Amino acid sequence: MEIQLQIKMNASLYVRDPESTELGKNIIRHGIEMIYEIGFEEFTFKKLATKIGTTEASIYRYFENKHRLLTYITTWFWTWMEYQLVYHTNNQKDTKQKITTIIKLLTFEEKDEFANEHINKMMLHKIVISEGDKSYLTKHVAEDNKAMIFKPYKDLCHRIAGIFQEYRPGYPFPHSLASTLTETAHHQMYFKDHLPRLTDFGGSNNSADLNKFLSNLVFSALDSVKSK
Repeated sequence: MEIQLQIKMNASLYVRDPESTELGKNIIRHGIEMIYEIGFEEFTFKKLATKIGTTEASIYRYFENKHRLLTYITTWFWTWMEYQLVYHTNNQKDTKQKITTIIKLLTFEEKDEFANEHINKMMLHKIVISEGDKSYLTKHVAEDNKAMIFKPYKDLCHRIAGIFQEYRPGYPFPHSLASTLTETAHHQMYFKDHLPRLTDFGGSNNSADLNKFLSNLVFSALDSVKSK
């Protein structure tokens, strides 16, 4: 049975809450579809307005620009990912198994238990892989950070770091390893599909080898020091 999930988003991300109206939900739904299909560079509010049968001005009543929409959907993804992590690891006693679960979540190999009809999570995952870093690689990153826009991503990495500390209390770099694991998983998936000579997984649709690599990366680091 799927669990209905309502995510409360940072109000700094939008002009009007898109979850509050059907038009807003359509902007999110079809915005994700269009960015997935044509890429963020080619995506415009004018094209989105034509697709959903509204005006460009109506979309600007929800988001001040397309970058804010991208940041909204990637931030939604990280919030949802943390819910997934908590759900799947809550009853696991073995910390090593928790880390294995984290890796499976990052490579989209774990079952999704949450229902959201207007958000295609497969497409959104692909967007996060290929476009996600554009949400924070900006000149106004400090301002956005001050507004706590990136809190969901930092919260997810902090939770992963906590599990690393649970597994190996003496490990000195849990947050760095958490963010490295997350980014490496996405970079390797992108390289696998588009620049296969940068990976050892090119041409494979199976994430098993990638998961083995990520496990080796994490446990080699964590097991390199003795527990306190």
